[in-house]
Amino acid sequence: MAAVNRIAFIGNSLPRRCGIATFTIDLQSAIAASRGDLETVIVAMTDHGQVYDYPATVGLEINDDRQDDYIRAAAYLNSGGFEAVSLQHEFGIFGGEAGGHIMALLSRLTIPIVTTLHTVLSQPTEAQRDVIARIVECSSKVVVMAEKGRELLRSVYHVADEKIEIIPHGIPEFAFVEPDAAKAALGFSNKSVILTFGLLSPNKGIEVMIDAMPSILKTRPDAVYVVLGATHPNLVRDRGEAYREALMAHARQAGVDDHVVFLDQFVDKKTLLEFISMSDVYVTPYLSEAQMTSGTLAYSFGLGKAVVSTPYWHARELLADGRGILVPFGDAAALGVEIAKLLTNDVLRQAMRKRAYSSSRAMTWERTAERYMSVFENAGRRHRLKTIARTDTGTLLRDSRAPPEMQLGHFLSMCDDTGLFQHAVHSVPDRAHGYCVDDNARALLVACALNNPGEERLPEVLTARFAAFVQHAWNPDTRRFRNFMGFNRCWLEDRGSEDSHGRTLWALGVCALTDASPSRRSWAAALFSEAMATVESFRSPRAWAFVLLGLDAYCSAVPDDVQATRLRAVLADRLVLIFDTVATGDWVWFEDGLAYDNARLPQALIMTGLASKTSRYVNIGLESLRWLVERQTSAKGQFRPIGTAGFGDRRQPSQAFDQQPLEAAATIAACLAAWRADHDVEWKAEAARVFAWFLGSNDLSASLVDLETGSCRDGLHPDRPNENRGGESVVSYLLGLSEIRQIARLSESRAKPAPLVA
Repeated sequence: MAAVNRIAFIGNSLPRRCGIATFTIDLQSAIAASRGDLETVIVAMTDHGQVYDYPATVGLEINDDRQDDYIRAAAYLNSGGFEAVSLQHEFGIFGGEAGGHIMALLSRLTIPIVTTLHTVLSQPTEAQRDVIARIVECSSKVVVMAEKGRELLRSVYHVADEKIEIIPHGIPEFAFVEPDAAKAALGFSNKSVILTFGLLSPNKGIEVMIDAMPSILKTRPDAVYVVLGATHPNLVRDRGEAYREALMAHARQAGVDDHVVFLDQFVDKKTLLEFISMSDVYVTPYLSEAQMTSGTLAYSFGLGKAVVSTPYWHARELLADGRGILVPFGDAAALGVEIAKLLTNDVLRQAMRKRAYSSSRAMTWERTAERYMSVFENAGRRHRLKTIARTDTGTLLRDSRAPPEMQLGHFLSMCDDTGLFQHAVHSVPDRAHGYCVDDNARALLVACALNNPGEERLPEVLTARFAAFVQHAWNPDTRRFRNFMGFNRCWLEDRGSEDSHGRTLWALGVCALTDASPSRRSWAAALFSEAMATVESFRSPRAWAFVLLGLDAYCSAVPDDVQATRLRAVLADRLVLIFDTVATGDWVWFEDGLAYDNARLPQALIMTGLASKTSRYVNIGLESLRWLVERQTSAKGQFRPIGTAGFGDRRQPSQAFDQQPLEAAATIAACLAAWRADHDVEWKAEAARVFAWFLGSNDLSASLVDLETGSCRDGLHPDRPNENRGGESVVSYLLGLSEIRQIARLSESRAKPAPLVA
């Protein structure tokens, strides 16, 4: 992925008084610390022009009620060399109805936007729904901090799953310590401390916790409830400190005023962490479930505190499986029982603390920064491709607005009565190297592709010849397909590679579904069924991918084959497993190196996910394909396939040469599978860009294709094209061309692909 070096964060300027501002600054600081050469700046909203505790990192301020300020900010960001914008969204920060003024900024940006939604309402007003819909439309990605956020974005706002990313609220890296030292430093030695932190407002449920104190004091007379934080600025503006005074009066009436301490103060992060550290139990007794994110909950959880909370959305997810305790909303009795239990049972409290601390390590700001950087870099790449897509993609095909005609002259000349020759000397078939099942299986795929509407079918005798080659390649003794055959029609081996076996199954599966001959479809299905049993022992990820591509078609042709359905799940899960094992933040791939036919791996997962309605397969396919496309893009924006000189290199920059047509055909097919999965026009633009490589949009500005005969050179050397035009190259070109022509026909008829069902 291309590095993002300059990021703008849009938040507000109340770092001590508002969790959004604190989050913005913490995220900005963590990302800035993640890479020394990365520059960041905050664009801050001010409350009617009033600035509180203005952070030094703010580069521009916006009066939240002045639309001109939003427009000025857009110009500042567009001209400032920024490569990504991180919008921290919360209702109440931005001016206009439902915060709609922010659209004056977002709609003018020419750089990718990643929006973090701190609140996702389950029952938005019409204005709120409209604003969120417009923000999502402008955003390359939308980040939420809990699974509930994803669920609501899908069901209430109809946001595509591929656009949503879950990144938990960040937490500071802090040692697991006992509270005694912090208690002594803050004047609470020999006390059992219960803590609540945050801006005081009526929805926090402080009254309920005060009502729970008498029952707690019966078993822990040393208990003290510390309420740390200033009153919310909006309450102070409208009612002064009436709410805080009402809480203090409530404590007096309950007879616990000596055990409830109100600390009306702003605290910096260091002091806040010290207060959390001194607590024995942290409590968030909020009154409503519609709390998507609580920074105070995340921080106390990350410091390994025993937490008791009401079951608002964030707490339900974070504290599940014994990581904390949930009590009903407004239930003071239950709250008192659970807190007293923790304060009187050291073993129970310590076990809960350790569970919370160990499970929170993936939430540290360092890890959070890594995940955000990955999202920013993917967003940058997607934005560049969308810019290409907004142009007429026909210009990517050099001088023709329509894809080239399907010319088969060279393809036909490369065939004899046995099948397709492997190699050629220039354009002359080279009999010395004979034939292989790899190329004849690909030729059968070409024959099937030419059955599409708008194409002219191959002569029946030729399609039958490719099928006969595949049939003859099957060795029933070894249960494998042979691969290499000499010109004398003698097999050179009793079994081929796992990859050649997988590729042959791919062709058989497609033939079983799409061949023009009903008899040949039945033959292909029968041979596929016989030959697939041995695949489960294969170890090659590419063989798994080829077989999955075949299974995608075969399972449509023979939907009641239980073994095929099982095998599809087995192979897809294997690809997912090796991806999860190998992939890291900067190496988003299935193996430690890149080789040939790379794009077939994500293509196989995308197609399998679509067919089986398994979004996990689709998401990994899309993620890995985006990463691969980035590595296959030159500095000039042209397609540069992984060079053969780098095959086998472990996690190294890709070699530029030799470049081969096989990679272009695979990438075109994978991009169009991705388009069918998420409907993003960037994928069609990418496929067109890759196809343009055949026509001269490449490192040597040399066309590989003779448009009159349909021949295709074998690739690009550093200094010249390879003038030989073998079987693999011509079928790669024809397969890529058939995909491009099919998409062009779909675009002309305004057909839309079926949506992914998550």
